[in-house]
Amino acid sequence: MAPFHITRFSTDGWGAYERHIDPAQHTIGKAHTQKIASKHINLRTRIKHLVRRTLCFSKRTTMHDLVVGLFINRYEFGIAT
Repeated sequence: MAPFHITRFSTDGWGAYERHIDPAQHTIGKAHTQKIASKHINLRTRIKHLVRRTLCFSKRTTMHDLVVGLFINRYEFGIAT
């Protein structure tokens, strides 16, 4: 995770995390994982038309990239395009 400059880890306390993550960088609990799960559910529900054959479904990879990029810009960075 070093290339992404991630220095803190919030997990559920599974043993593998304790063996591989420095205790000074590791937090066990749901305080931060709920925020991450919330972001993931929002992403899944807002771009679900990428996999469903509806009127707004597109087979073009370019359109999928654009939709995901616009979503991330809007909801992660607050950039309205």
